[in-house]
Amino acid sequence: MSGVDPRFPFSVPIYPVGKEPLPPGLTEDDREAWLQARMFQNRTTMVTESAPFKSAMAGVMGFGIGGFFSLMTTSFQYEDPLLRQQAAAGASQKVSVILKDMGKGVISSGKGFAKVGALYAGIECVIEGYRAKNDIYNSVSAGFITGSFLGRNAGPRAAIGGGLAFAAFSAAIDLFLRREPPDDD
Repeated sequence: MSGVDPRFPFSVPIYPVGKEPLPPGLTEDDREAWLQARMFQNRTTMVTESAPFKSAMAGVMGFGIGGFFSLMTTSFQYEDPLLRQQAAAGASQKVSVILKDMGKGVISSGKGFAKVGALYAGIECVIEGYRAKNDIYNSVSAGFITGSFLGRNAGPRAAIGGGLAFAAFSAAIDLFLRREPPDDD
């Protein structure tokens, strides 16, 4: 047991930086590459766990999901039976008009979802960093603040209602994601 004082056999060994024991299968020749890989991994983890990165990622993902939802709903809009009858009668719409309408909807809905996702993720990260805990209260608080912020222009009643609705939705999603998997014994 190298690195452990024999007078204290159950103590944690303390090694100088750069002289830690290598993982199994690596030799001293591999130490420099292993240290560089570990440094890169630590930096990558630090960046991906930061609030700005999480907010940006939520914004990008929100834009994609919002655009996809808009694309789906816009495509159903043109499957109206009355529209088919008009098209059969000769009043058909041009494909370019439909595609422009779809593009506007994708951009508009994508920006809305991106704003909500980035705002919620950023607020949740700030709350989690402040409390130094990762529990359901972070998501519920972030949901309330986000919902209130989004409903603020419609007045105080709408802000509180939006906050409560968004907090309830956040709690439901968080409870679903944190549930214990069933035992298959």
